Amino acid sequence: MEIPDWLDAVRTNSALLARAARSTGPEVAVPTCPEWTMAELRDALRPALPDDAANAVLAGRVWRPDVGGPSVVAVREGMLVDVSGVFPTMRDLCEAADPAAALGAAHGEPVGAFDAALANTPVQQRDRGKPWLLTPIDLQAIKAAGVTFVLSMIERVIEERARGDLSAAAAIRAEVNRLVGDDLAKLKPGSAEAAHLKQVLIQQGAWSQYLEVGIGPDAEIFTKAQPMAAVGSGMDAGIHPKSSWNNPEPEVVLVASSRERIVAATLGNDVNLRDVEGRSALLLGKAKDNNASCAIGPLLRFFNQQFTLDDIRQTTVSLSVVGADGFRMEGASSIARISRDPVDLVAQMVNEHHRYPDGAVLFLGTMFAPVEDRDAPGQGFTHKSGDIVTIAAPKLGRLVNRMMPTDQCEAWAFGTGALMRNLAGRGLL
Repeated sequence: MEIPDWLDAVRTNSALLARAARSTGPEVAVPTCPEWTMAELRDALRPALPDDAANAVLAGRVWRPDVGGPSVVAVREGMLVDVSGVFPTMRDLCEAADPAAALGAAHGEPVGAFDAALANTPVQQRDRGKPWLLTPIDLQAIKAAGVTFVLSMIERVIEERARGDLSAAAAIRAEVNRLVGDDLAKLKPGSAEAAHLKQVLIQQGAWSQYLEVGIGPDAEIFTKAQPMAAVGSGMDAGIHPKSSWNNPEPEVVLVASSRERIVAATLGNDVNLRDVEGRSALLLGKAKDNNASCAIGPLLRFFNQQFTLDDIRQTTVSLSVVGADGFRMEGASSIARISRDPVDLVAQMVNEHHRYPDGAVLFLGTMFAPVEDRDAPGQGFTHKSGDIVTIAAPKLGRLVNRMMPTDQCEAWAFGTGALMRNLAGRGLL
């Protein structure tokens, strides 16, 4: 078959690009990193795999300097096996009829130990001649469900009323809790009881757009980041330097295929700028979608007979934040207390009205909303540069990131176009 001129040119240029990048990978500015931070990061990164990793079907992505691009890898007995010859993208694997079985049957090339790639991931100490870990998704849309837990719903109401003013939050929190109480935890969103409560709260002047999506029939589903924009475990995660009130959001992330099937799960940090969103809900994009502000990883765990959605429904996601100032904070988010079932949330994301031909991932939301004072009394929690954030769940592993200003994180330079050119140059498309 004759090769069109344009395709021949793409392959030629891609091959040249791959050879040029083969030894070093994408050029990045390396942020400075105090020795304390690196020591804390190294300690937090391991163990990274699920507690039952020997029985788990796990896949991820690594950057391979020798081919100048990313590869889909299976994790088998702690080793990485490049299966990109069968599945050039993670999207392709997730679109398989039975991803867990397909991954188990896929043959590939060993590329080293998982622990070695993870240890080589932090940019400050990276050997750019060796593989390092990436976020485990690629072409999927990155979406998030908001206000899915009562506690976080109340905090969103507080943000709205405080208009981004951290100092006003404590007094407003007491007043909102007095008006609303904890009865919302017993309500089924969209039910007749929820509709009645809505009318009562409107009469009391306590209704909010956050309560609308928290107990109303329609969930909040928003775009967290662009495809290819997420960072993985061991990488820096971004906080916009103009924000003075922000927090991590530890969450389970579900992976759905284009055919609406939930095929895998992982962990995520839906980094949030509370002061920005509090000023106006119309600033949600600015509050949520910034450089490196979406962390997902460390790996995808595919559903099979040993790992099902019931395991997710029983999952508790833990969080720890450790700062160079000696501050430590711990928290947790139990999926058992979610207001909407994960299946319902995914169905509101992808359906006959909302199609995603490359699939989508969905952050399920969090019940964690930190109010612990970090500095002055009544000022609550906010991040400082260098904070080490660890998000963990027994069956999903550990996602670890250092928090840095968005303009000091690795620049996002390898997008969908670069991926397609790279894969074409490697003969994988």
